[in-house]
Amino acid sequence: MPEVAFHTGLPDKVEYACRLLRKAWRQRQRVAVTADAATLGRLDAALWTFEPQGFVPHVRLAAGASPAPRLARTPIWLVDDGARAPQCDVLVNLGPAQAADAGRYARVIELVGASDADRQAGRQRWQAYKSAGWSVTHHARDGDG
Repeated sequence: MPEVAFHTGLPDKVEYACRLLRKAWRQRQRVAVTADAATLGRLDAALWTFEPQGFVPHVRLAAGASPAPRLARTPIWLVDDGARAPQCDVLVNLGPAQAADAGRYARVIELVGASDADRQAGRQRWQAYKSAGWSVTHHARDGDG
């Protein structure tokens, strides 16, 4: 059963994800990232530009696509709905729904924005994890409870 960590009250989930993914890459972790297509597109672009002298190696895996063998060593996978990333240790979810395959990861990180809709969706995911008996921790940004 994965460990689940909620990071809540984030004013910009994409910017936060960039920093989180940079840290994971530096720690040599393999990470799959899920979100809606538009958010993954913004994240893909941001990973190229958020740090002037840096780059976080990543690849976007389109729906219905299989990972190309030449990309097997890529540490960060941006996974569209309907695609399945290769084996990764960590799942980062920026989307409103719980990832269907969350159980295949050792660790799940749920990013929750500051909007009411995002907070409500995060509460539903939290409850689903707790109901399933998973260990859940909370990391709130200042002012979030």
